[in-house]
Order: sequence, then C-alpha cells, then structure tokens
Amino acid sequence: MKALIYDKNSNPKITLKEKQTPEILCDDDAIIKVTLSSICTSDLHIIEGFVPKAKNNIVLGHEFVGIIEKTGKNVKNYKKGDRVSVNCETFCNKCFFCKKGYINNCINGGWNLGCTINGCQAEYIRVPYANNTLTKIADNITDKNALFVGDILSSGYFGAKMCEIESTDTIAVIGSGPVGMCAMICAKILDAKTIIAIDINQNRLNIAKKEKLANYFLNPYDCNIENEIKKITTFGADKVIEAAGTKDTFELSWKIARPNGIVGIVAMYEENQTLPLPQMYGKNLTFKTGGVDAIYCKELMDLISKGKINTDFLITHEFEFKNIIKAYEFFKSNKNDCLKVMIKY
Repeated sequence: MKALIYDKNSNPKITLKEKQTPEILCDDDAIIKVTLSSICTSDLHIIEGFVPKAKNNIVLGHEFVGIIEKTGKNVKNYKKGDRVSVNCETFCNKCFFCKKGYINNCINGGWNLGCTINGCQAEYIRVPYANNTLTKIADNITDKNALFVGDILSSGYFGAKMCEIESTDTIAVIGSGPVGMCAMICAKILDAKTIIAIDINQNRLNIAKKEKLANYFLNPYDCNIENEIKKITTFGADKVIEAAGTKDTFELSWKIARPNGIVGIVAMYEENQTLPLPQMYGKNLTFKTGGVDAIYCKELMDLISKGKINTDFLITHEFEFKNIIKAYEFFKSNKNDCLKVMIKY
C-alpha cells in the first residue's frame, strides 16, 4: 500500500512510499480502509520537531474516517463493512485514567496514531482498542460530515466542556481556526448566552461570521481587545477558550477573563509559557489545560445526525491522496485562506 512516512533524518522529512499493509496484531484491533483524512497542525509540529514523543519512520495522520476491512476476535461492536470515524486517541477503557474519562492519559493508549504508531495517511491503518476507539457513522451522515468527529470537533467540545458553561455565560474564544470554530459551535450547543470570536486573521473571522458561530467578532489589528471585552461584559469574559497557541494569545487569555473566571487552553504551544502570578494575584482564575479527552464522539455523531452540527464549511481545499505531499506544502504555506485540507483516497 501507499503511505506517507515521516523520517526526521531525511530531506524532505515526509515521503509517499510503498509499505506493507497492516495486519491484526491484537484481538482488539481493527484494520480500516481509509476513505478520507485531514492534515492537522499537530502533524506539522511532528515534522518540525515539536513533539518529542513522536517516533521516527512512522506513518503520519490521526484525523480520518474509513471502512472496516477486518477485526480481531474481541471486537464485538463493529463488523467488516461498517463506516466509522476514528478517535484520535486509542484507549483501553480499563486503566485508572480511562475510568475517570482522561483517555488522553490512557496508560495503554492516548495520542498514538500518527505519533508513536502508524497513522492514517495510508491506504489502510491498524487501530488498537477498536471497541472503544471507533464510532459508527449513521446512514444519514456522509464521510465528509463525520471527518472531524475524532479530533478537532472533539477538541472544540473538550475546550467548551472545560469551561463549565452556564446559560448566562459570555465565552471568548481566542483563535478562529478550525479548533476555535469548533469550540464556538460547541459553546453554543452547551447553551452559552454570548460568544466572542477573536483572531488577527480577518478572513477567518469573516467565515465565523458567515456561519453565525459568534455574536461578536474582534480583530486585535482593529481594536483594543481588552477594552472591547469590557464594553461587552463589564468585568471580562466569564470563560475563555484559548485555541491559538502563541505567547500573545496566552497572555490575552487571562487578561480578558473576569475575576473567578475559567481559562480553558486547548492550543498546542511551541514554547514554554509563563504565568505572571503577581499580576494575577487576587483575580482567582482557574486554568484548565491539556490534550483533548475525546470521550464524546458518539454524542457528537448524534448531534451531526440530528442536524445540530455541521463542520463541512471547514474544508476549504481538497487533494487526492497521491498528491498528499503537495497538500502538506499548501496547508503549511496558506494559513490565511486555508482552514482544513481534506485528503481523498
């Protein structure tokens, strides 16, 4: 089969080449024929060396849907021919962390696909713990509709859930990229009263406005964000979701939160950030951070089936799998007008 291989010692670092088709290794495995995948910023982070745990010479990718080709004997919930979305995290559902819902920290799994084991940017992939990691796609949902369930939609939901949203809340979302927009969608689903979208990219803000994802759309190049937030809220945003991942946006997240607010951080940073505790003293903020615990895939799939969530607009560009290296180059160099790239197999 064809597969996109990452090799930190080569130039270029990614190559589309022939690789042996995966086989069942454990009784909980499933082999999936990939039908659609996407490229994530975290894939770029691996290539650029910002993910220390990433293994060399692996197949990249973790955001995808496909059709079950084969299952191990312990896989009871799914069968050959089922269309499935795949969680970006594999999890055993038995360890200490899984029992608490912290599947990102699963002792036997976590974020492995496309990082420590072969990922989805290949014609076939082996998925461990298939009973837990897969979500069946309903007949009224297309593969395209379901593409983001296991990763960025779950990340947006995770960010919104971290904020413990109440019906009177004003939620500020920093970053109107794919995860930020998913966070806006999910904040609305969770009954937030007011949503404020913040980004330096006006094109992305325009897309968020067109899709009616927020009530206010603020660009730091056009206004003072802190002043505008105070005009809208008096004391600051009740909850802040940081989905941008820069030093400036990290600082902004705690500055625009009201006293006793919550800051939920779903962004992946490329450098250490600092909490200036003397400046923050007395503000009594709660910070929540971490990799996505994508435990709501079935719930999200049900919301898509009922027509309450549609993320198709995030797909701004499409490439055939044979052109995936061009897709990576395009995705990396066209952040202004590219939200998500869909790879067709």
